Amino acid sequence: MSAAAVAVAVEITAYSAFAALSVVLTVIDVRTHRLPDRLVLPAYPVAAVLLTAAAVLRGEPGRLLVVIGGAVAMFVFYLALRMLRPGAMGGGDVKLAGVIGAFLGYLGGEAVLTGTLAGFVFGGLFAVVLVLARRARVTSGLAFGPWMLLGAWAVIMGELVRRLV
Repeated sequence: MSAAAVAVAVEITAYSAFAALSVVLTVIDVRTHRLPDRLVLPAYPVAAVLLTAAAVLRGEPGRLLVVIGGAVAMFVFYLALRMLRPGAMGGGDVKLAGVIGAFLGYLGGEAVLTGTLAGFVFGGLFAVVLVLARRARVTSGLAFGPWMLLGAWAVIMGELVRRLV
């Protein structure tokens, strides 16, 4: 088996693990408005090991700089939002942002920006619908992790489709 084929297998493993985590975190966040550290924090080393292996096998170790940059950028951005508006953004969202940033970073800097923006668009549209339907108020809390993840997956799936066609 070639290194490129092994790299694809490692990428599939990495994104499958992220998909499983995404489903579990979405269900938990919708039900409890919490993103448990015991699930989010182990995703950092899993992402690091798998994405590093894939990048090295592809012969693209420079890709890791974007992985790290994406993780740090999203973590810092969400942390800044949390600090600017205490209570508006949960600590779990901040930690999850770093994980999402790593997986989007593997796809490139544009993916990080697009995935971040998409999460806010999806979450914002959902909030507007809830307010208009009088199911929530402007001040109501909203589980934001699912929207962050949906934004990330929209970009990931878009990249997959782009590669297949």
